[in-house]
Amino acid sequence: MDILTNRNKRKGERRRRGGKKEMKMKVLVYPPNSMILSDLVERGGHESLVLMREIGEHVRDAEIDAPPINITEEDLKRALRYVSVEEPAGLKGRIGLLAPLLEKAEASIILSDAPPTYGCMGCAVADEFFKFLIRKREIPTLEVRYEGGERIEEMVTEVMTFLEQLSKEEKK
Repeated sequence: MDILTNRNKRKGERRRRGGKKEMKMKVLVYPPNSMILSDLVERGGHESLVLMREIGEHVRDAEIDAPPINITEEDLKRALRYVSVEEPAGLKGRIGLLAPLLEKAEASIILSDAPPTYGCMGCAVADEFFKFLIRKREIPTLEVRYEGGERIEEMVTEVMTFLEQLSKEEKK
């Protein structure tokens, strides 16, 4: 039986009875604001990397005057590691916010063709570019297509199987 404490959760650790520690993988969820995928990742025993946490950190940051509308210079500097200075401001802003998630990710799940209720990216260019950046990282990635209706169970099973495989690889 697993015992989770807040301190262990923050560190990304799971402690089994007997004191043995088990590390969770950090899984990037895409679309990055999908609460449904985030919940599945956490039920699978891993830490979900989602936009809501990143925005939460920004909102609590004293440097931002009117959160979450503004971004910081650090966000722009981070974005310029991935995109050209000539790119539109919206693309740079989105990539600047999402870059920390990408950099922390040890695995990822990309859901394509999902309705906006699963999490909307907001900008087609940023959406495609960020998917490209995820693939470029060469981390374990599950790309699953949203099928809806009765086929939703297949999608959930595919996601949970992927998460179980990550757990097995992690133990090796």
